[in-house]
Amino acid sequence: MKSKILVILMAFWLVSCKTNPNAKNDLNYMQNIGQVAIESSARNSSSTIQVGDQLVILVTAKDMDVVKPFNQNYSSSEIIQTNAYAGGNTPNQGVTSISGPTYIVDAEGNIDFPVLGKINTTNKNLIGLKEELRDKMSQYVISPTINIRLANFKVTILGEVNKQGDYTISNGQATILNALGLAGDLTMYGKREDVLVIRTENGVVTHGKINLQDANLINSPYYNLKQGDAIIVAANNTKDLTSKQNPNTGLYLTAFSIAITAVAVVVGLIKK
Repeated sequence: MKSKILVILMAFWLVSCKTNPNAKNDLNYMQNIGQVAIESSARNSSSTIQVGDQLVILVTAKDMDVVKPFNQNYSSSEIIQTNAYAGGNTPNQGVTSISGPTYIVDAEGNIDFPVLGKINTTNKNLIGLKEELRDKMSQYVISPTINIRLANFKVTILGEVNKQGDYTISNGQATILNALGLAGDLTMYGKREDVLVIRTENGVVTHGKINLQDANLINSPYYNLKQGDAIIVAANNTKDLTSKQNPNTGLYLTAFSIAITAVAVVVGLIKK
């Protein structure tokens, strides 16, 4: 009797632990990368400047005295610090510095720039604004260099990731893979085939789904993130089932196993 019970328990354990060698690994990203024709996604990578954006604009030239009027009220000791790779639970990790005068885009989409006056940024990205400023300054300075950064480029990452929170990207450029990397990647309970991106641009809210297992995500308009994007990683079925289980289920199974073993031992002793 004891031997039969032990054999049954062992068989049950072996069946439960058996894995299918041909099963698809749902934890792997971009599984079909070899079959995907990667298109240029540069058209989606540069977001337009929004009201409330903080633009750090530094003008340089061979003779820095010549460009001083364009860098009014600024000295090299003024530095804006951003948690470019922090967020969530690591507020001091990877702090980077952005140096330069800061201009806040007003409700009409304008910035008040020294010498040049009001510059409208509506429907312009950083590259377009840089070209416009260079053209206007060329009337006063030979070959000026314009450096523009978005100091408050922030994305929010929530759900089944290891470090939820807000993340500020100092260079204003990030992909969804970069952002999830900053958040410590998805947990084993994250639904990798159904990641939601919510975007607000020019007052319009849109959303899209990303399948991290499909390499076609590279061609998605939501692959390159934009200012204010929110990434939400839903929980998979395993997490749902786990959350609904009685927290004492493991204890019950252990107790049941011990009871069966004890019965088998007692039966064996009686037979002797």
